[in-house]
Amino acid sequence: MSNKTSETVDRRILDLASKLTESSNASVPVLLLNLKEILKGVAAGSTELQKLKEDLYHYDLTQYCILVLKQDYSRVEGGWVTAAGLADVVSNCCVGLNPKNDPEEFYTKQLPVAVLNMLVLARRIQARYVRSVKDEEKGELLRSFRLVMDSVCRLFGGHVQLAETVFRQEHFLQLLMTDDVETGTVVMSVLQNILRANSAVLSEVPEKILHPILDELVYKLSASSNPVTGSSATRSLLLMVESNPSVVRMVGSRYKGLRSLLSKQWTGKGFGRALGALLDVLYSSSYQQEELQRLHRAAGTIQAVWRGFQTRQRMKKLPRAVTSLQRSFRAKRELEITDQRRRREEEQLREQLRLQRLRAMRAFREKQLTLLEIVSAGQMDRHILETQERSALIVQRLWKGYKARRRFHQQKQTLRQYKAAVLIQRAVLRFLNKRRRIRESLSPWKKHPALTDARRLQLQQKVDSGLSRHPIQQMSPEQSQELYVKVQEKLGQFLLKRKPEEKADQRREALLAQINTDINMLMAAPSLRGATEKDIELFTSRSVPVALKAKQCHSTMLKRSRWPWWKKLSDEFVEEDVGFVGDMPDLEHGIIFIAGSKQP
Repeated sequence: MSNKTSETVDRRILDLASKLTESSNASVPVLLLNLKEILKGVAAGSTELQKLKEDLYHYDLTQYCILVLKQDYSRVEGGWVTAAGLADVVSNCCVGLNPKNDPEEFYTKQLPVAVLNMLVLARRIQARYVRSVKDEEKGELLRSFRLVMDSVCRLFGGHVQLAETVFRQEHFLQLLMTDDVETGTVVMSVLQNILRANSAVLSEVPEKILHPILDELVYKLSASSNPVTGSSATRSLLLMVESNPSVVRMVGSRYKGLRSLLSKQWTGKGFGRALGALLDVLYSSSYQQEELQRLHRAAGTIQAVWRGFQTRQRMKKLPRAVTSLQRSFRAKRELEITDQRRRREEEQLREQLRLQRLRAMRAFREKQLTLLEIVSAGQMDRHILETQERSALIVQRLWKGYKARRRFHQQKQTLRQYKAAVLIQRAVLRFLNKRRRIRESLSPWKKHPALTDARRLQLQQKVDSGLSRHPIQQMSPEQSQELYVKVQEKLGQFLLKRKPEEKADQRREALLAQINTDINMLMAAPSLRGATEKDIELFTSRSVPVALKAKQCHSTMLKRSRWPWWKKLSDEFVEEDVGFVGDMPDLEHGIIFIAGSKQP
């Protein structure tokens, strides 16, 4: 860097540099946005603007902006709008800048890093735009995305050598590979600007980088039906094939059905001139003739190879055909003979088994007849009776089991309903007990119930029994007089103290009633989404003590939200004293208050 004096440098630059050294990281992007106002106040193309850009580069403010681009802006003031503004500032500071000291570092390091950080920022904004569901947020993100991509175009428009850098970046390909119409159209317009700014960039880029980009453009033409996407993809592909003749051959050999796809799907969609020019370039007469010759040669080669293969196979199989036919005939005949023999043997076996069964049945019946002749009539009747009883028991057991199973299936649904009712009652009782405990914990004080007649009678009986067990001793008149005087003094003291105590009790009861009222109001308060202005008026106050207490409670809750998880496991919560010296709340718009407090 050159030795500059503070007298020749703009005072705003020096003030901004000093603020940046003293500020936190979260406020740095917002401070750097002031560079836009500094650059806007100078005429474009003037020597003063050139000197201003050199001063910003000399004091590392330009480098600082490039470095800040890659941080996460979800928690920065202004969000992604601030990030897009910084990208615009970087492009304005770098375009037209020709540093006198160490220009090699600027061209070989700073500019490529600026392009990389802008593309990374664009990817982050694109991802959030795709995930967003709110129309307002989507519109803001789309404007920020367009501003970042315009900054990238301005950057390689001012420094033509950066066009190849953008083309080689993987982040640019990732931006192009999206199904979103708006952001995809913006990225394809950037691709068109690259080809217009440096048409020779395709000859310097290897094919392994060109192939994914061509694949994505052809995919958009084949998979999308949106005319905006089709028009942008057609113009981008047209510029690519017009910039380099080798791309024409690459597209023709890599995508065979592209001509029919473009003719059938995109004809008459509003961009016929660009579509016709693309078809003319892709399928010119020389290219078509060369392609037809190549196809004829390939077809002849395939036919010759296939015919030769068929002839050789036929000649190899001819000597073995007769032998194979004879072998198959003999095997089939042997199989038939074996099958007939097996069926004959099975029939003979079945016949033998049938005869054996008949002989066994005949022998069994002859044996039964012999036994019947031997056994007496009385034993036979008893045997028949036992058999009938045993059969009846078996029938009854089966019938009772059937009825029990049927009854169980009928009662199964009733049993399930009963269990469900028990579970619901148990859950409701548990919930009611929980709510009762919460209500009792929120209302710790309860007024002692008044004495009933039965309780008063019970206490009087206890007093009488105590007096009967411990009778009062007889006292002299002097002692009685002295005791009377003491009682009168204590009664007077009690009457003097009774009034302040009654006031204190009344105040205590009023405060407890106020607390219960506040708790009931807070528990019955609507949600923030459904709150109206009338509901908000019920919870606002202009009292300074209430404001201080509310702010103290809010600060304590914020501190507790930043505690580690292990510290939040305990149910105890200790409020720390928070000072508000010189930090009074704004009472112009009202504050949250506890209902029942006095208002000025």
